[in-house]
Amino acid sequence: MTRTTLPELLAPAGDMSCFLAGMAAGADAAYLGLKNFSARAGAENFSTTELARMVDLANQNGRRIYVAFNSLIKSGDLLSAGRLIKRLQRDAQPHGLIIQDIGLIDVARQAGFEGELHLSTLSNISSSRDLKTVQDLGVQRVVLPRELSIDEIRKMDEEAPDDMDFEMFVHGALCWCVSGRCYWSSYLGGKSGLRGRCVQPCRRIYKQKGREGRFFSCQDLSLDVLVKTLCEIPHIRSLKVEGRKKGPHYVYHVIAAYRMLLDALGTDDWAHAKKDAESLLEMALGRPTTRARFLPQKETRVSTPDEPTSSGMLVGKIQFEKSDSGRPSWPFIKPRIELLPKDLLRVGYEDEKWHDTVPVTRRTPKAGTCSLRLAKHKMPKAGVPVFLIDRREPGLVEILHEWEKKLEKCRKVESPLVEWHPELPRPVRAKRQQDYHVRASLPQGRETRAARSSMTALWMSMNSVRAVSRTFMPRISWWLPPVIWPEEQAMWQRLVIEAMRGGSTNFVCNSPWQISLFPHEEGRRPYITAGPFCNVANPAAVALLAKLGFDAAFASPELTAEDYLALPRQSCLPMGMVLSGWWPVGIARHGMTLVKANEPFFSPMGEGFWGRNYGRNLWLYPAWPMDLSAHRQELEAAGYAFFARLDENLPPNMPPVKRSSEFNWNGSLL
Repeated sequence: MTRTTLPELLAPAGDMSCFLAGMAAGADAAYLGLKNFSARAGAENFSTTELARMVDLANQNGRRIYVAFNSLIKSGDLLSAGRLIKRLQRDAQPHGLIIQDIGLIDVARQAGFEGELHLSTLSNISSSRDLKTVQDLGVQRVVLPRELSIDEIRKMDEEAPDDMDFEMFVHGALCWCVSGRCYWSSYLGGKSGLRGRCVQPCRRIYKQKGREGRFFSCQDLSLDVLVKTLCEIPHIRSLKVEGRKKGPHYVYHVIAAYRMLLDALGTDDWAHAKKDAESLLEMALGRPTTRARFLPQKETRVSTPDEPTSSGMLVGKIQFEKSDSGRPSWPFIKPRIELLPKDLLRVGYEDEKWHDTVPVTRRTPKAGTCSLRLAKHKMPKAGVPVFLIDRREPGLVEILHEWEKKLEKCRKVESPLVEWHPELPRPVRAKRQQDYHVRASLPQGRETRAARSSMTALWMSMNSVRAVSRTFMPRISWWLPPVIWPEEQAMWQRLVIEAMRGGSTNFVCNSPWQISLFPHEEGRRPYITAGPFCNVANPAAVALLAKLGFDAAFASPELTAEDYLALPRQSCLPMGMVLSGWWPVGIARHGMTLVKANEPFFSPMGEGFWGRNYGRNLWLYPAWPMDLSAHRQELEAAGYAFFARLDENLPPNMPPVKRSSEFNWNGSLL
């Protein structure tokens, strides 16, 4: 397969001014969220009537609009999600939906959506074997994980079906954990990253043995001139800029820089364009940047623990003058650059609870006095840094005004409510099954007797598979990891086949796409369960798992009591759940910088955590386990057929465990 056209340049749009900034800067497409079901709930987002005008404007200018419908969908959300998609198709006809929840693949088509279906990076398509599986479900594009290197992307490209598109991030914020495998924010307070509510606990300062730093706070990804390499890969059809919570200044400058680079490919202007683009990116007011894992021979750190990774340009530090009464006056800064009306300043760093944002109300020359009107409860100390995080330079304001006039001429629609109901398979009344005891190591001695009361489960690895005897192999349930990277897929398929030949018949996949690792020969099919990392939260997702060939499924551990209790009665497969044990708050591919694995570290609130390397990934655990055992009888009555307990070998110097967590059982899963 060879490339015939450049990939599209895809701009973020968190509000209307950012959408217009991306269009004005030369984006080929924009992605945006609605008021509900968006993975950036903190952005302003859009109504369906606004979206209709935006799609009209895009069509008039040869551009495309994709709606990010990439939120975890609970059972109670399913009806409203389907009706909203039906309204999208009737009123706006966006060119594609970006979805995370696999249940929406069928829901979107049932609701009549005619555009493309794209799987979000939160869906964790991380190896080439996944691609044929998702294509068979009607998906046209996948968003690749940010953790992939250029060699891994090339491998996926070589093995991809001809008509499968790749979308990949080239610029913007990085998450320390793998997308779709982070539960940190949810575990600490019910604000789920899978629901667009992440409070970014990774940005905080942590301590370990007297050393402190922002160990998990990532710099921004910037591939800039490396797009020249990406444009040689045929399946890459879209280069994506992250930033739906950024302002129009950021969007305009970043998109303009990448537009300049793409347009200069293959011309004599490349060197000049490269220099100008780098200058534009420096003006964009983002964070310090990194190539991350993109160049395997030059892998760079994604975090700098001893340095802040805040966005924006440092423009000054807080000062006070004494008033006549001797009390401090309002704070002010002496800016290092000229400040313009409507510039937006942030006082302090993003991970500090008291940080605040304040608009500039009048022009302030360099080294002039800019007074800051802040709430008294957020009054900073002298010396606190102040950052410019967005600005409205006159030239950009004029450009946006011209595009606003174009938007005004676009069609306006009413968007009345619609009726829609999902078509779901008949729910199953499942019999009780054996529970899983997921052990950190093989049971020994007396442990083997206790193991007979439940099915012994082990995390699959080359060592664990080869350590189990043929006598014991049929009694083992093998749990696959939450992420399999491109260079690992052949190894995992060999291990699956080796375990099956040894007599194993029970497997738990922790990504829906891992079903492709199992052979399809008659008479050889094992019992396969979709594991808790599949993030199953609604009956449509369960129905799609059944279509893929799963025999049972675990519910997402993030659910509330109401959501847990509703799911089994609606589902066409036997349902299970993690009842107790050590649930990780995140899975990462990045190694810990200046923090040791198997050693506790602590948050500013005194919360303990520890990390452990399993294979190519680092698992982060809280120092207190989850435990819903008190609700077991209620859950059995609701229809749950099996439960799991997750064991771990704790680090030797961990503080005593004094509490457990019911995760979001009593919460609202925001």
